[in-house]
Amino acid sequence: MANIVIIGTGNVGGPLARRSEQAGHQVTTLTSKTEAETAVAAIGAADVVALALPYQAALELPEEWAQALSGKVVIDATNPLTPDFTALTVGFTTSGGEEVAKHLAGAKVVKALDTVLAPNHDPAAFPAGSIFAPVAGDDEEAVKTVVEYLTSLGFDAVPVGPLENARLLEPLAELQIQLAYVQGLGTAISLKLQRA
Repeated sequence: MANIVIIGTGNVGGPLARRSEQAGHQVTTLTSKTEAETAVAAIGAADVVALALPYQAALELPEEWAQALSGKVVIDATNPLTPDFTALTVGFTTSGGEEVAKHLAGAKVVKALDTVLAPNHDPAAFPAGSIFAPVAGDDEEAVKTVVEYLTSLGFDAVPVGPLENARLLEPLAELQIQLAYVQGLGTAISLKLQRA
């Protein structure tokens, strides 16, 4: 059992918190209305912190929160999307994950869960271990921690290299958004990594 802090309680944070609790983890959720002292204390006690909020909000976390995240394993589940969700705002030479890592200097930022559509952060509707959840990060132990956490929730969590590979994952997330909303497939879809 791990102590999980989830920043955000919306379409990503809500299902993720629910599934984390079902998996036996201790979960604390924080929002922009959480008092700074309470947030800093919760972050300080966390084993893993998940950023389940819009990309821009992740770049605008209060300074006290950002400082408290130093040294922590941080899952960046955000995607740098345009307001209409039809394109990415960064790419090629950087990624949202890398920009979040710059903002949270000292944190062990790991890109994960951004390729999972919002309702599916509780993967219970799918066969156990069938939703592919790539995990990218520069800190080997942080990546291992996130893989173990996501596996405990029922994801097929797989290390996919350094944080720079978020440049590859964020377009994959946008493809799923296009399939779900623009092409009309709906959100009951996911990626699966086939193994021979």
